Amino acid sequence: MSLLELDGVKVHFPVKKGILFDRTVGHVYAVDGISLSVEAGQTYGLVGESGCGKTTLGRAVLRLVDVTDGRVVLDGTDVAQLPEKEMRSFRRRLQMVFQDPLGSLNPRQNIESILSEGMAAHGIGGNREERREKIKEILAKVGLPGNALSRYPHEFSGGQRQRIGIARALVLEPDLIICDEPVSALDVSIQAQVVNLLEELQKSMGLTYLVIAHDLAVVRHISDVIGVMYLGSLVEEAPSDALYEEPRHPYTRALMSAVPVPDPEVEDRRERILLLGDLPSPANPPAGCRFHTRCPWKQDTRCATERPELRDLGGGHRVACHFAAEIASGEITRTSGEVVPAAHEGSGGSGGSEASGAPRASGASGGGAAKGSSSGERASEAPAGT
Repeated sequence: MSLLELDGVKVHFPVKKGILFDRTVGHVYAVDGISLSVEAGQTYGLVGESGCGKTTLGRAVLRLVDVTDGRVVLDGTDVAQLPEKEMRSFRRRLQMVFQDPLGSLNPRQNIESILSEGMAAHGIGGNREERREKIKEILAKVGLPGNALSRYPHEFSGGQRQRIGIARALVLEPDLIICDEPVSALDVSIQAQVVNLLEELQKSMGLTYLVIAHDLAVVRHISDVIGVMYLGSLVEEAPSDALYEEPRHPYTRALMSAVPVPDPEVEDRRERILLLGDLPSPANPPAGCRFHTRCPWKQDTRCATERPELRDLGGGHRVACHFAAEIASGEITRTSGEVVPAAHEGSGGSGGSEASGAPRASGASGGGAAKGSSSGERASEAPAGT
């Protein structure tokens, strides 16, 4: 049985209007029917452009936002249905590492106070001295000295603050840690250190991660399984290497075509798929397939009327596309969009603009964290060049 199972999870935020009396005039469909599972000891990577619902999904798992519909099951317990009092004690098993290490730490508390607060709330450690020894042990594991206990967050660098955020999660001995963009605010060299630290802690402590990220190279380096989100839906899921070697969903193919290759000859021959159109609003998503308004392989039948379900194409590779097999075999060819040489991308007028919120395609497609985030390129879903 999986450690974490999501079954048809939906998170809809009401749109209200009115001066004296609020009335609901619509909903923002931030997360709309996501089902996935995470095995114990596994790292599940979740990628997608800004606004697709990744962070909302992570917060829904922690019950930081209410689940509109569906089930969030951790080790057999439906978290979404737990009463508030039980949820407070259960939350010890679920922890989060936030994107902004400085913003997530109280500037008026020293490190000992920040780390011991959760321990005291959950009854970990018989007294202050026991908790202090436990904190020193965790700080050593994340590479911080024991004398950091009396210091404040502003006295540390960005990478050190993120290590404190990781330590805050570890002191409660959780079963699952949700890492929300854990390295996006850090320098490239520091990103490598934090990613390698997460891997070492997983091996030594048997941790399970749900990693939310933009950087495609970092996600490949750390993840066992990767899920790709688009407009509140999961469009593809596969083992890490399989997803990078053979993406099957049109959206994923466009993302992966943006990943630079650290070989000049291969890079000169590589082609980039440029998508037309703007990202639809989550308050008014398209009918049928959410991606059909921008899909280069869109068909007149089914795409605009029938929403595709995630189906297994073999080897644990799940794709939400009616025509994934036909596109892979070449039976269906592109009907829109543009393919340009990657080396010339952005040099001409291809009639669009870069989507600034898209996942980064930094570094080599198969590189580790140390060499995977050097270029800073964006894996855009919109045409480049204007």
